[in-house]
Formats: sequence, C-alpha cells, structure tokens
Amino acid sequence: MSWQAYVDTNLVGSGKIARAAILGQQGGVWAVSAGYNLSTEEQSAILKAFSNPEGVQASGLRLAGKKFFTLQVDGEHIYLKQAANGAVIRKTKQAVLVGEYDAPTQAPEATPVVEGLGDYLVGVGY
Repeated sequence: MSWQAYVDTNLVGSGKIARAAILGQQGGVWAVSAGYNLSTEEQSAILKAFSNPEGVQASGLRLAGKKFFTLQVDGEHIYLKQAANGAVIRKTKQAVLVGEYDAPTQAPEATPVVEGLGDYLVGVGY
C-alpha cells in the first residue's frame, strides 16, 4: 500500500480523522491529505518534540498554522487539544503520523485510528 493510501484510507477514510500527514523521521512529507499544509518549521517542531517532551508540554505545537496545547507527550505519542478539536501524533520506527480531528469527534474515537495504524507500521518495520 502506498503512503498516500494510508492517509486517504486508514486515517481520513476512517471518518474520525479530518486531516492527516505522514512525515519521515529524517524529514520530508511522505503523504498528506488534500489541503493540509504543515510548514517546514511545524514539521521540524513535531520531529523535535519527541526528544524534548518538557518543551512541547510547556509551549504546545502548531499544526497547519493552528496552535494546539499539549495534553500528554512521551517518546512515542503526543496528544494535543485546540478548542473542541484535537490531534494525535504517533512516532513509529521510521515515520511520524499526524492526525487532526474536529468536533463532534472526540479523542477516544480518533486516538485508536492513529494509534492502530502506528502499531501496524511498527509491526511491519516502519
């Protein structure tokens, strides 16, 4: 399956994720949903967040120009909130999955979608 198909089918296609991207840990966008533009600075901040959990906990992250507050962060997961919306970021061996969800979708609905794909990719070596 192509990286774009993972975004279109597994993430956005779930109906729970509104916008998504797959970033390479070495940089670059592997796939992205239509109209979802993460700036180079935002991509860099996402990748650095895993090695600086205290910093991202204190300052949050920007995704496609919107400021999100950090709810939880560890070495593999970042959970963000912005008003009634949110985002789930999952680090795998080689990639980082970014999935944004919009109300009325809630975190317990969106999180398993991103985490499930992340678990699968880790299982197949990505």
